[in-house]
Amino acid sequence: MKIGFVGLGHMGAPMALNLLKAGHTVAVFDLSASAMQTLADAGAQKAASAKAAAGGAECVITMLPAAAHVRSVLTAEDGVLAGIAKGVTIIDSSTIDPASVKEFAKLAAAQGNAFVDAPVSGGTGGAAAGTLTFMVGGSAALYESVKPVLSGMGKNIVHCGETGTGQVAKICNNLVLGVTMAGVAEAMALGEALGIDPKVLGGIMNTSTGRCWSSDTYNPYPGVIETAPSSRGYTGGFGTDLMLKDLGLATDAAKAAHQPAYMGALAQQLYQAMSSRGDGKLDFSAIIKLYRAQQG
Repeated sequence: MKIGFVGLGHMGAPMALNLLKAGHTVAVFDLSASAMQTLADAGAQKAASAKAAAGGAECVITMLPAAAHVRSVLTAEDGVLAGIAKGVTIIDSSTIDPASVKEFAKLAAAQGNAFVDAPVSGGTGGAAAGTLTFMVGGSAALYESVKPVLSGMGKNIVHCGETGTGQVAKICNNLVLGVTMAGVAEAMALGEALGIDPKVLGGIMNTSTGRCWSSDTYNPYPGVIETAPSSRGYTGGFGTDLMLKDLGLATDAAKAAHQPAYMGALAQQLYQAMSSRGDGKLDFSAIIKLYRAQQG
């Protein structure tokens, strides 16, 4: 297929590369010239704008930081909706709120285009390896139509329900992730303060009832999991500011639904503290610094 791809950040760039590897023709656009050049060197076509990337495409994918960016990319004079042909589906893999998804779907539908929300889980490693999980919101027919494209970038393509439910799944998943990381960080720091070897504690947790992804794959204590961001200075992972954004989406959605989110709200404040002290760019597992810093 000929695919337009807008947004070549830490996730978008490897996703677009995997589409190229899958044999698709990909026209890319990003505000970063170096990001576009990297994709061009791999065989992608550089587009002068989101409108140009969408022109002639059989499918358009957006991967952007927030709803405001998606809205701008869609509706600007040189945006996707200005260049896309009628009948072409837009897939948004950004993590945004469900209400915005429904708004964008209406804007697309007004000119004859379907809009599918398909946020991802799996991090930068999953994006590079092509093993992401896609949480897809849209009709069953739309899900079947976009599944072949998404399969070029991910391993698990899950139909969550109607438009917006992909984002519901994503924010609920990341609510769990933010809370469990804070819990593992708290426990690892306590164990260190009480004198147990962190690797021993980590190993016990990972073969016991405390086991979770935040402990056995992404442990926040340096050296416990050699491949985790904590073992490389909390670089190259999922940023604290991004986790803060996602927890904000979850707590806002909970407020709109009149649903309590006690632990999510507390986790949000912990990541807010991290961001406020200047650590927003570090991987979110660096939250352990809030605990270890108090040990003198």
